[in-house]
Amino acid sequence: MKRFFRQLKTFTSDDNFMHLIENIVVIVSKVLSILMVVVILVAIADLTVFLLKELFDAPYGKFNTILFKIFGLFLNILIALEILENITAYLQKHVFQVELVIITSLIAVARKIIILDLEKVTGIDIIGLGIAILALSISYLIIQSRRKS
Repeated sequence: MKRFFRQLKTFTSDDNFMHLIENIVVIVSKVLSILMVVVILVAIADLTVFLLKELFDAPYGKFNTILFKIFGLFLNILIALEILENITAYLQKHVFQVELVIITSLIAVARKIIILDLEKVTGIDIIGLGIAILALSISYLIIQSRRKS
């Protein structure tokens, strides 16, 4: 019985517990990486089908409106790639890279602006997007200035 409690105490020690948690985080990160690759491949297939369908079926003069949807799909794939980069960077260094998160956020906001339907949004929505861009840009500049010093 004493041996059991000694082993239990060893297992529940802070170092062993943290090691277990780190292993779980690594496994979850690897699963997320695999799932993100699947998402990227499906998004590329979806973009390809959409692009081919719209290129050959769209009436003349309608392509300009479809172009914004295509840009949005491209940016979705770029965002997914950035998220995959965030996950793999974490797996390599075991640290979240804030710079990558900010860049991913900037791409997401840029995507929102590109596909924005100005007839359906209010002025407060546009102001909110502007504030988000400003905050993310300032955050990025702060990180870059700290990296250089």
